[in-house]
Amino acid sequence: MQEWLRVKSLNVLEWPSQIPDLNPIEHLLRDLKIAVQQHSPSNLTDLERICREEWEKLPKYRCAKLVASNPRRLEAVFAAKGASTRYRVKGLNTYVNVIFT
Repeated sequence: MQEWLRVKSLNVLEWPSQIPDLNPIEHLLRDLKIAVQQHSPSNLTDLERICREEWEKLPKYRCAKLVASNPRRLEAVFAAKGASTRYRVKGLNTYVNVIFT
């Protein structure tokens, strides 16, 4: 692949595969986490049911607002030169891995 890119004289930007600051789903998953914690599920079946119920309750305007913020997020990432921005959701990855694995 690298050779093909070189032959075609294509420049490739180095870019991480996942940038949480640019991923609105991180914020929706945080909202879901907060909602699920209020129920204190006692087993996996309850957890799955509550996750589905709470996901359905997430307001559509919240999704639209997060998507609309992408241009600002992108500007912030460029300005931070790859460092964290104010858009990063902290403390979510471990929780998501536990629930959805």
